[in-house]
Amino acid sequence: MKRILATIATLASAGVMAYGVGQSTSPMQEGKKLISTEMTGIASDNGGMGMQVRYTQKLNRILSFDGGLGISGGDRAQRLFIGADYEIYPDYLRQPRFSMKANIERAEEFEETKTIVSIAPTISKGFNFWGKEAFPYVSIPVGLNLNGDKKSYESTISLNTGINGNIPLKGYRHLKGNLEVQVGVQNSFTAFLAGVSFPMN
Repeated sequence: MKRILATIATLASAGVMAYGVGQSTSPMQEGKKLISTEMTGIASDNGGMGMQVRYTQKLNRILSFDGGLGISGGDRAQRLFIGADYEIYPDYLRQPRFSMKANIERAEEFEETKTIVSIAPTISKGFNFWGKEAFPYVSIPVGLNLNGDKKSYESTISLNTGINGNIPLKGYRHLKGNLEVQVGVQNSFTAFLAGVSFPMN
């Protein structure tokens, strides 16, 4: 844990921000660790293609942690993020999973340094698709975007929807895939994310 905190402190000066909810919405065993490589694309506000790396760990039955960093083309150059997903209701019988995910993000956007503090209520549910289980989800991240250069702030809201699940290809079923679309609602942007997660234990 000390190494993770030291890495985050070191990278914070680079000024970086999270795109996507990630793998924390899908079931994981306690202690399970994943490393994800994700392709990002911003379709609005002089965006561009990019990549990010995300580390996810299930700390206990109801709490997951993730963090990572990424770079992009366009006017959103780099980002660093850390988050925690707290499960309020589990995915059980007909009841969907409901969780709250808190995020702190630091970004270099339009040549300005921004810090985004947000909370994302998220609903997900496991379904069987052609004999394979996958987990669609919907999330509404709401937060404050603090502009360190202009000493100003604004509220931000987006609508994120996606799906997580093991890749249904022979030889790759131990890997998890993730597809997500973000729609900008207020002071946010429209983007997509596609990622592959590799188990670390």
